[in-house]
Amino acid sequence: MTDAAHLLTDLGSMCVSIFSLWISTRPPTKTMNFGWHRSEILGALASVLSIWIVTGVLVYLAAARIINNDYDIDGHVMLITSGCAVGVNVIMAYILHQSTTFHGHSHGSGYEKIGDSPTSGLLMHIGPHGNTSVRAAFIHVIGDLLQSIGVMVAAIMIYFKPQYKIADPVCTFLFSIFVLGTTTTILKDVFWVLMEGAPHSISHGAVKEVLLTVEGVRSVHSLKLWALTLSQNVVSVHVAIDGSHDPDTVLREATEVLQSKFDFFMSTIQVEKYLEDMGDCPQCQDPMG
Repeated sequence: MTDAAHLLTDLGSMCVSIFSLWISTRPPTKTMNFGWHRSEILGALASVLSIWIVTGVLVYLAAARIINNDYDIDGHVMLITSGCAVGVNVIMAYILHQSTTFHGHSHGSGYEKIGDSPTSGLLMHIGPHGNTSVRAAFIHVIGDLLQSIGVMVAAIMIYFKPQYKIADPVCTFLFSIFVLGTTTTILKDVFWVLMEGAPHSISHGAVKEVLLTVEGVRSVHSLKLWALTLSQNVVSVHVAIDGSHDPDTVLREATEVLQSKFDFFMSTIQVEKYLEDMGDCPQCQDPMG
C-alpha cells in the first residue's frame, strides 16, 4: 500500500522537478525582474507538500487497518509491487544523480550563464549544488528506495508467513517517519529562501570587511544579502567614500572584489560621499543578530 502510493508521488515529483527546471531558464521580464529562478524553489515546495499529504493519508489508512483488524493482503501482489518499486526507484535515482553530477563536472560554479537556446539553458542551469526541486526529488527517491527494500522484506515475510500481515501497516508507520525526515531539510531550505534569508555560505561581516579594503571606502552601510535560490546570492550595499577618490573607480573595484571573493549572482552598489554624522544615522547601523 505504502510502496504503490509513493511510487506515484515519485513520478509526480520528478515531473514537477523537470518542469520547474525548464521554467527557471526563462529570461527576466519587466514584471519578473529577477527571472524565473525561484520556480525551482516552488517546485521543491510542491514536491515536499505532495509527499507529506500522501504520507498523512497512508498513515491514516494504516491506523484504520490495525484498528479494524483488516489485513486482507495478497502477499504475492505485494511482493511484485515492491519489486517493481525497487527497480523504478533505482532508475529514477540514477537519472537524477547523473543529471546533477554530469553538469556539476562540466561547470566550475553552481550556476552559469543561461545559454541562448532553451535546451542549452536547461542543461547549464544545474551545477554541483543542483536545482532545489531536483534535489528534493532525488532525496525523496533515495528515501523511497530504502522504503521499497523494507516493504520487499515485509512482502517476503507475508508471502511465506501470512499470519504476519500486520507487517504491512507497520512498514507504513516506520517508513513514513523516515520519508518525512528526509524531506525536512529541503523544507527548511525552501522556507529560508522564501523568507529572503541571508546565504548560509556568506557572512554579513565578511562582505563588509572585504568592501572596507577597497581604497577610498570609509564606511559601509545598508548591506543586504539574500538568496535568490540556494546557489544564487544577491547583494545590495551603500559605500561611503572620501571626496578625493573617483566614484567610478571605487564602484568598479568594489564590484570586482565582491565577484572575486563571493561570486554573487547580482550586486548593486551605491557610492556616496562620506559624512561624519553617518555614525549616528539609524539607517546606517548594522543589523542585529
